[in-house]
Amino acid sequence: MKQKKPGLFAGSKRKRQLKVGVAVVMLAGAIGFGGTPAAAEQPYSSYWYPDTLLSWSPAADKDARFNRGSVKLQHQRFVGEKANPNAKEEVKVVAIASMYPSTSGAPSQGSDRFHTYTFSYWQYIDKLVMWGGSAGEGLIVPPSADVIDAAHKNGVPVYGTVFLPQTEHGGKIQWLRDLLQQREDGSFPVADKLIEAAAYYGFDGWFINQETQGGTAEDAARMAAFLAYLQQHKKSGMEIMWYDSMIKDGPVKWQGALTDQNAMFFQSGQQRLSDSMFLDFRWQYKDEQDGKYDYITPFLNSPAKAAELGRSPYDLYAGIDVEAKGYEGRYNWPVLFPDHSKSVTSLGLYRPDWTFNSAETHDEFMEKEQIFWVGPAKDPSNPALANAGDPLAWRGIAHDVPEKSVITGTEFMTHFNTGNGQMFAVDGKAVRSREWSNRSLQDLLPTWRWIVQSDGKGSQLQPDFDFAKAYYGGSSLKLAGELKKGSTAEVKLYKTKIPVEPQTEVELIYTNRFADAKLQVGLAFSDAPAQYEFFDLEKVGETREGQEWVQGSIRLNKHKGRTITGISLRVQPLADVPAYQTNIGRLAVTSEKDRPKKPKQVKELKMIESDFRDGIYGDARLSWQPPKQDEDILYYHIYRVHPNGKYELMGMTGNNVYYIPEMKRAEKETTSKIAVIPVNRHYEQGKEARVNLQWPAYPKPTANFTADKTLVAPGGSVQFTDLSSEVTEVWRWSFTGGQPAESTERNPKVTYLKEGTYEVALIASNSEGEDRLEKKLITVTKEAVNGVGNVALNQKVSASSYVNEKEAPAFAVDGRQDTKWCAVGEGPHRMTVDLGEERKISEFVLRHAEAGGEPAAFNTQSYTIQVSTDGTTWTDAVTAANNTEPVSRHAIELTTGRYVRLQVNKATQGGDTAARIYDFEVWGLK
Repeated sequence: MKQKKPGLFAGSKRKRQLKVGVAVVMLAGAIGFGGTPAAAEQPYSSYWYPDTLLSWSPAADKDARFNRGSVKLQHQRFVGEKANPNAKEEVKVVAIASMYPSTSGAPSQGSDRFHTYTFSYWQYIDKLVMWGGSAGEGLIVPPSADVIDAAHKNGVPVYGTVFLPQTEHGGKIQWLRDLLQQREDGSFPVADKLIEAAAYYGFDGWFINQETQGGTAEDAARMAAFLAYLQQHKKSGMEIMWYDSMIKDGPVKWQGALTDQNAMFFQSGQQRLSDSMFLDFRWQYKDEQDGKYDYITPFLNSPAKAAELGRSPYDLYAGIDVEAKGYEGRYNWPVLFPDHSKSVTSLGLYRPDWTFNSAETHDEFMEKEQIFWVGPAKDPSNPALANAGDPLAWRGIAHDVPEKSVITGTEFMTHFNTGNGQMFAVDGKAVRSREWSNRSLQDLLPTWRWIVQSDGKGSQLQPDFDFAKAYYGGSSLKLAGELKKGSTAEVKLYKTKIPVEPQTEVELIYTNRFADAKLQVGLAFSDAPAQYEFFDLEKVGETREGQEWVQGSIRLNKHKGRTITGISLRVQPLADVPAYQTNIGRLAVTSEKDRPKKPKQVKELKMIESDFRDGIYGDARLSWQPPKQDEDILYYHIYRVHPNGKYELMGMTGNNVYYIPEMKRAEKETTSKIAVIPVNRHYEQGKEARVNLQWPAYPKPTANFTADKTLVAPGGSVQFTDLSSEVTEVWRWSFTGGQPAESTERNPKVTYLKEGTYEVALIASNSEGEDRLEKKLITVTKEAVNGVGNVALNQKVSASSYVNEKEAPAFAVDGRQDTKWCAVGEGPHRMTVDLGEERKISEFVLRHAEAGGEPAAFNTQSYTIQVSTDGTTWTDAVTAANNTEPVSRHAIELTTGRYVRLQVNKATQGGDTAARIYDFEVWGLK
């Protein structure tokens, strides 16, 4: 079949993988939501090939404990009253999203970056597939712990990915056969491991995407048997989603429908093989050049085919590819969602993370998220079309899908914490002034974003998340706008199903700077769900002068027996307020009879691993046993206790293991005390337990430096940069042939007047001793008057391998930063440049993956640069072991050579073995 749209795939650039990823002190260091790995090693999310999965076990994988989800899947999701009455309740939605920029290097406990993909529109999806996998990193990718926690908190099952890529993107048919290998008794060892991994990490299933060409009918039959085995042996609640790619004869041939060609992977007689199927994107199209291929008709026949197999049409997810254009694309909505009738099938979204990947700033990301999920009007009760006369224009997921909620039971609490921030607050006090993100810490966010109603008398109110102010976490809800006397403005927030008991109260913590505006809580009840009753807040405690956050409450004893179905906030101005603003730091519904106990101390707190860098940076892994009433524990706070007695929050986790990222030694302390404090579901701290980190002896310095150039003409200047270890207190330089000849500056600039080759020396010292480094580094020659340039530009180049002609080695020496040499497979990878004649070389510049717009995790970590005059005998000029930067510069002593060879020893920061070099420059005399 001629392809109208290609199928799901991963290239060497991952973003094209699937087509058709206490007292407190202001913090100076990372809060522990991630950070720079040190020798004790930041734990990372898992990824495997079939054969490496077979050798995996939780006991042998020291990161495994850090990757377990800590939140059980909430099963009480409900639809209730719909914001948009036209939304179709029968339709379900799966999102296949890349939650990280790469498969490898995904930290288990978040990161120290604010601008991350903190997805939060859980109310519109029913399943999440954490998309990942590539030929160079690994094919089997379980969801990370923070994704499991955030999804489960919102009642959304989350799946890992089994990805077998197309051959043009590194796929190997042997990987398929490794996946499907059988024991003599007929069992499938890889299937057993998939079940084990899901049960251990605590996620809900696997998305299986077999797109490697070359399969046979025997492979297809074995795949069907593999799926049947998973169904027979999987744990309760685990599900399998199949991608429409392979057909019954073995080839990859996307159908875009449930047909006789792919039904064998979905249902076989009475045997369910897959719990759901993601249909390829082509269901929307008719072949414009050849009427022979009509993909719409087979798609419309899919419900009948599902019924023939005894299955629901809503187990089929019609995929749309939003990776490239997001809501700027055109999609055949009328085919899937016909007017005045039920949806044909459910909906599958491939790469809704477009909203993040296409955004330059977090504000832009949040704006795009709102339009993507809610629609151009940014109001889920009115998801109007951008172009009302264009049925293929984006209309927002809320146009056709009702929002769901998990807010049931007798209590509910939120701080409007999005799971990331530019600061972190605990009980209104800022305890961090740097960025962070951790989806595990995300609260249940407003069901409706945003429904704003006014009485038409002039008041305007705009809700938003405020990352500059928080009561607990990194954000709060901000209500701002112009208010007119005699009018009101209301913001509807949460859909709920909360029974009111005799001791039920509503609590609000908020800022109250406007005496002329009254903030009220609106509640809708099940006996009149369309009507909101408004309640004034009673102040709790006395408000002190200068107090920023105030607390108010509402007693609902008069409403016992009723059920709260909606929560809103209303502002009622008593006078004109041109620039009103209030921040909501906490909204809670509680019942005294369900109040949790104050947590007891954790047990068996241990430092299971620690390590140090330069004698002043340390990191560690902790473990502990929960206290007895662990069902009431929401998080554990991890603090560093400073010598002056102040507590510094290092991070939070719902797990009972934690990685403390690299922290800096305070002066010359010998011991750092670490405290772990349990916090219950009402955010009340319990009793702390402590463990000590012992620092090594304070070190003397290690001297090191570099120069911005090593080849100059007489009269030229060189800027020296100190690279000595951080404990250096005094610098003493000497420059043979330079002016000045000596310096005590840290980064001196030196002028050279006469030709020659000169030595530079640096003595770095502190109270513990000194270290001296000498380099014969600077060459001064009149030849440099003609200039120094990139002598490798557009020269002849060869490589050990490359992916395809579009990523050949010539693209690494073309002087552009939007082209690259990419090599896949096992390293080391080599690239050799013929400079055409012998050249005097003074410097090398490499531009790695991040310089070309790819994730920093793909920057080359370890490499060697060699020089040769004959192409046979090579001399090492540069050896780099721990690079993390997007651009590397290496000035060297003047060296003569015709050939330069780059050998990539470790291609990335993680497990991906693909080398990515966007530019390789060799600087020397023109």
